[in-house]
Amino acid sequence: MKREIRILGFDDGPFVPRTKGKAIVIGVVTRGGGILDGVMKAEVTIDGLDATDVLVEKINISKHKPQLRVIMLNGITLAGFNLVDIVELNKRTNLPVIVVNRKRPNFQKIKKALKRFDDFERRWKIVKRAGNIKRVEVKTDKFIFFQCVGVEDAKASEIIKLSCTHSLIPEPLRLAHLIASAVIKGESGGRP
Repeated sequence: MKREIRILGFDDGPFVPRTKGKAIVIGVVTRGGGILDGVMKAEVTIDGLDATDVLVEKINISKHKPQLRVIMLNGITLAGFNLVDIVELNKRTNLPVIVVNRKRPNFQKIKKALKRFDDFERRWKIVKRAGNIKRVEVKTDKFIFFQCVGVEDAKASEIIKLSCTHSLIPEPLRLAHLIASAVIKGESGGRP
């Protein structure tokens, strides 16, 4: 695998939970875990179900699309509980998708939170479609968790390790988080 593999990482900006409206989502294109190649912005509905469609459209019209080799997400939720269907994202963009989590997701808590939505069954199906949780050691005795579709677990692990250059989170996700925070708050900060 090339060290400068083009990765597109998405993260959302801060917002007030349980509010209506839209939340900012930032996409960052990097070459491996190093060079920043591009930034994109989108908006998704807070607690809605439009994140998959919005990301698919943003990716497919992007000038970066021909060079992209993988999409990364910081969890499968954006803007509260706007769930990204990673199977659909993979299918509609023809790009592998890797979802990264700093901690192992607690599915009991997620299920309980989703039960407040009228379309609980649809949302829970998206969560289950994301697949099994795996773990990868990114630094000595430092692990993060991931799910993937369209790429083998071993290759996904390799891409994650390659792109974790400045923290335990892959660089495209770290940068997307910092930029999204700055757009909303006027200054970046916080952990992705």
